[in-house]
Amino acid sequence: MTRSILPEPPDELKALSTALCDRLRDEYAETGFLPFARFMERALYEPGLGYYSAGLHKFGAAGDFVTAPEIGGLFAACLAAQVSEAGALLGRYDILEPGAGSGKLAADLLNALPEAALPDHYFILERSADLRAEQRRTLDERAPGRCGRVEWLDAPPEDAWRGVLIANEVIDALAVERFRRVDGQIQQVGVQPAGESGADGFGWDYRPAPERLSQAVAQLDSDLPEPYESEILPELADWLRAVTERMSSGLALFIDYGYPRSEYYLPERRTGTLMCHYRHRAHTDPFFWPGLQDLTAFVDFTALAEAGEACGLNLAGYTSQTLFLLGCGLDRILAEHIEDTDDGGLKLNAEARQLTLPGMMGERFQVMALERDLEHRLDQPWSGFSLRDLSYRL
Repeated sequence: MTRSILPEPPDELKALSTALCDRLRDEYAETGFLPFARFMERALYEPGLGYYSAGLHKFGAAGDFVTAPEIGGLFAACLAAQVSEAGALLGRYDILEPGAGSGKLAADLLNALPEAALPDHYFILERSADLRAEQRRTLDERAPGRCGRVEWLDAPPEDAWRGVLIANEVIDALAVERFRRVDGQIQQVGVQPAGESGADGFGWDYRPAPERLSQAVAQLDSDLPEPYESEILPELADWLRAVTERMSSGLALFIDYGYPRSEYYLPERRTGTLMCHYRHRAHTDPFFWPGLQDLTAFVDFTALAEAGEACGLNLAGYTSQTLFLLGCGLDRILAEHIEDTDDGGLKLNAEARQLTLPGMMGERFQVMALERDLEHRLDQPWSGFSLRDLSYRL
């Protein structure tokens, strides 16, 4: 998709992007090299100017993209079945959701959980003040009787807790390193000023990869063609450790679009998986008005499993979103909800198709479960992974 068919942002948003670009240019002038991971981090999270920090409307039909919880309530209803199963095993428990988006998943999940299966606390780990405000509004409107259980955190819990961690489309928004393999060498991909600020303000830059990045790429054990450019997240284990190290016992669920490593670094995927989302248009130009669009990369689920092992977590399941939802009782839940509709379930059936069809979200999105101190579950799969566990693909 070319820039010519991307909608032009209004002047007040262009001013925000220009201010962010000026800061990025200043950092480049100070350091002489701006790694893409640093560019992505600031483009998404720079206080007051980054995509997730500047008060932009991001979710749903009026935003830039739609997540599974924004489609309707079926996703949360299925997830509630898996959470209830974990809660029954844990007894009293808490939920921790990092990056809760609009808050719709939290609201719908609290509504879908039976009274006896409700958590003591529903912690939302959110560093954006704007998103916190939106989450509060959503919870007040959609779950007024249960939103009192919700608490917001600036950092992962400091005290030990037991429960369920839910990370829906979170890892894809972590800032990734980009690398290039050319002439037998591994290069780190960076960003440099190129022209005026705004939509034409930056271009690509390259330098020999620092040791940590070079070692991480070397461990991919993939016969990559040349030239080859892609993404990697060397800090994934650090992030996972931060959000799970105080979880004394529990289940961590990760739902995201991605691949096992053998499919992530295929020869034909030689330009990587980086995607940008702007007003429901997906494209591959990360320099189009930085700060005004979402930047994301697919998840290497093999790397997530390895990070889990490094953090003392056991792999408890890996499957497609379709199989996960069906394992959690999607057919039954859909039938129950259809009974309460006036249109014969047309909207619900459309929602189910979007969540499960291979050409939509069903196969592109994957689900992984990691657990701690629940080893006696290992010979009995969780419901969401009971139809078919694809862990052998990792």
